[in-house]
Amino acid sequence: MNKAIEAAILSVKSGVRGRAGLGLLACALSGSLAAQTVPGSDAVGAAVPAKPATALAKPNAPPARAARDESYVIGAEDVLAINVWKEQDLTHSIPVRSDGKISLPLAGELQAAGRTPAQLEDDITARLRSFVTDPEVTVMVQQVNSKKFNILGQVAKPGSYPLALAGTVMDAIAAAGGFRDFAKQKSVYVLRRNPDGTEQKLPFNYKNFIRGKDLSQNIRLESNDTVIVP
Repeated sequence: MNKAIEAAILSVKSGVRGRAGLGLLACALSGSLAAQTVPGSDAVGAAVPAKPATALAKPNAPPARAARDESYVIGAEDVLAINVWKEQDLTHSIPVRSDGKISLPLAGELQAAGRTPAQLEDDITARLRSFVTDPEVTVMVQQVNSKKFNILGQVAKPGSYPLALAGTVMDAIAAAGGFRDFAKQKSVYVLRRNPDGTEQKLPFNYKNFIRGKDLSQNIRLESNDTVIVP
């Protein structure tokens, strides 16, 4: 036990009364406690070390590009979504004109038909460098209107349609409003032009198809195919 505490206790026992004796004992106890520290603990009133400042958040990066068909060639009447990062005035949804061109603020007129989205991005970026620092351009085909098929003959609404409306022969017939009363449903066929300029005739027997026979004849249509319904 601390000698100062022992002395205070003895003084109380020996007759030191009242506040003097108790005060002596209290002073001795407080002095003893103040002198003791628990190993590994901080002293009372010691400053808590400041936590290191967190790093500032990095500026937002340009948005990731959505997956797309890099081989797709833009055509007249397609609708393009053109986005220039952080340049809202240059972000537009633009249809490709019949002459194959588009107009964009600052960039002016550009040839779009015959270009892939990636190629058009490079063209727009080159034009904008004189006005925008490090332009980040994204071009997406929002609506495919340049790829078309034709359907002629005994259907309710013969004509030319965007290929996006009809993936197969059955889709084409449905898009055209279905058969007329005297349509020869067993003798439908698709005329397709080959790369060498020749044409091939691909038969489609509607009656067999709806009976579940020869389902493979419901082929996928290609741009410029013509469905004939006699």
